[in-house]
Amino acid sequence: MKNWAGNLEYASAEVQRPETVGALQELVSRASQVKALGSRHSFNTVADTEGTHVLLDGLPQEIVLDTAKGTVKVSGGISYGALCRALEEKGYAIHNLASLPHISVAGAIQTGTHGSGVNNPSLAAAVVSIDLVRASGELVTLTKDDDEFLASVVGVGVLGIVTGLELTVQPSYQMRQRVLTGLPWERALASFQEIASSAYSVSFFTDYTGDAIPQVWLKALDSEAALPDLFGTTAASIAMHPLPGMSAENCTGQLDEPGKWLDRLPHFRHEFTPSNGEELQSEFLLPLLDAPAALQAVRRLADKIAPLLFISEIRTVAADDYWLSPFYQQQSVALHFTWKPLQAEVEAVLPELEAALKPFNARPHWGKLFTPGLYDFIALYPRFEDFRELVQRRDPTGKFRNALLDNILGVTVAADS
Repeated sequence: MKNWAGNLEYASAEVQRPETVGALQELVSRASQVKALGSRHSFNTVADTEGTHVLLDGLPQEIVLDTAKGTVKVSGGISYGALCRALEEKGYAIHNLASLPHISVAGAIQTGTHGSGVNNPSLAAAVVSIDLVRASGELVTLTKDDDEFLASVVGVGVLGIVTGLELTVQPSYQMRQRVLTGLPWERALASFQEIASSAYSVSFFTDYTGDAIPQVWLKALDSEAALPDLFGTTAASIAMHPLPGMSAENCTGQLDEPGKWLDRLPHFRHEFTPSNGEELQSEFLLPLLDAPAALQAVRRLADKIAPLLFISEIRTVAADDYWLSPFYQQQSVALHFTWKPLQAEVEAVLPELEAALKPFNARPHWGKLFTPGLYDFIALYPRFEDFRELVQRRDPTGKFRNALLDNILGVTVAADS
């Protein structure tokens, strides 16, 4: 099997698709190495294994809304697209979405995936309980009252296989979306936080060359004030795609036309089923206040990175308290790079880009391309050593780990395993 982008062929010896949680528990209890796969929308080996790969789409796919509690219980393997459609049918919604709605709920939350908005935390912030199959095969449910909850929600797959999650919901809402073109870099850097705060969700699309940012996507609640035109930009008069010259047919509705939350928060429509993505991705998260200086540092590398880029998206994310979340106790700016499928060239330039962002204590997205040896994770994550100790206690034989995860965590398999 390969991942979504096709840049990685998995190393697993076998693939299983259990049809019940009990069967999954039995499989995990007897496996020496095992990892779960959802939509495979990762670009590194964080979800790889040399043992057994478990596909979660064979489990019962349940979406159970509890209006009294204001929550929805959802199976881990369900996509956000399916979840959102089910919620909207009953008049409910969630607070934010990633740019692509086809990713699995469990995989997105485990790796810290997010949308945009200075006051909008990552997708994991909606979690109120999580169901995990431990290395022993035991099924546990953790809530906010449990000591291990904040370690396990963004757990990069090393504390168990996620079979279910309970998420907070809210009444359905309407949104509008406008695309602005030609934001001068000088104005963007001088007023970055003001611009990023000008709507519920704001995304900047650029390749870091030239004097202006080509596109700024504003997504506003329909109840908010009119979407602004910022600093001499021009509001697009036709629907836009983030990539220049591409048809906007598969993009969500723009031109200030009101629509449901699930048809505006992602960049791409739920009805659009993407093929394997011929692209690579990296993303780095750093303090929001450092955004202007960090963007200048990236711009200085534009001649090296622009030829390898399809596009880069700049977003903002509110802080949370999950131990391994890239947004742990830090309001953040996210610098996302969608690369052309040139892995050797991308991997050659990544260390220079990462070095340029190191003074800003940038944290990499766990499911995308980065260079693990360049990071001091203990310094970047205040609870990192606590997380590592918990991993060694819960999975001493490394059943849920692999070479990349051992490299990141700096852990070793127990001597008596």
